[in-house]
Amino acid sequence: MALAMALAAPVAAAPTISLQQGDIHRGHLPAGAHDLTLDGKPVVTAADGSYLIGVGRDAGPAARLGWTRADGSSDGADITISPRQWRIQSLPTLPPRPVPNAEFEARRPAELQQIAAARATIADGPGWRGGFVRPTTGAITGVFGSQRILAGTPSAPHAGLDFGAATGTPVVAPAAGVVRLASGPFTLEGNLVMLDHGMGLVSAFLHLSRIDVHAGDIVKQGQRLGAVGGTGRATGPHLHWGTTWTDVRIDPARLLALQPMEPAR
Repeated sequence: MALAMALAAPVAAAPTISLQQGDIHRGHLPAGAHDLTLDGKPVVTAADGSYLIGVGRDAGPAARLGWTRADGSSDGADITISPRQWRIQSLPTLPPRPVPNAEFEARRPAELQQIAAARATIADGPGWRGGFVRPTTGAITGVFGSQRILAGTPSAPHAGLDFGAATGTPVVAPAAGVVRLASGPFTLEGNLVMLDHGMGLVSAFLHLSRIDVHAGDIVKQGQRLGAVGGTGRATGPHLHWGTTWTDVRIDPARLLALQPMEPAR
């Protein structure tokens, strides 16, 4: 007698995810999947299986998302990361350090500890799922990733967007979040606010002339955080908006292009 054999339904191949250097990617795990990783490193996911990842300025050319399916088997998606062309920006009047070296060396470790602590919490929240708005008015005067020449000396690449605006111009939250740090002046950043949008995505607002929030405040999109200034290492009044996913610096301009995330199905 012939045996009837039950054939398992074919599993559709996971699509390739195409990103560029400095990009952000939001997605949903397949139903029942868990234990998401990026190149073998664990990635926190929300209760509904949605997630957020970012790739840095010098990332590429490929990465791998992996997860465990509901039946215990492994699955994943390949990520292709396209290179970008970076500008060279010369700032001949901006010194690498705005205070004497001895003072900088004495103050900087504690400042870096505060900044790292503000980025350490990874929890869900509404901000990262929505759209983003500009944090202030004014022309964009500096872009993410550009190689900076400070007073003739090559420096680290620029890690955010600069907005040229007058001192006192309001700075608002580009998306909802929790204020993790509101302090200053720091040696480089000046008066600084760091806003946690959830899932490891943190915005930093530098060089403020004033701060209008406190650590622990929950703010809505568009709520005032402070005002444009020229504190810290700056040639004049402007807002530097930097964004990170965990410890990866990403391009804030990519956030401005995002549409609100579709709910998980």
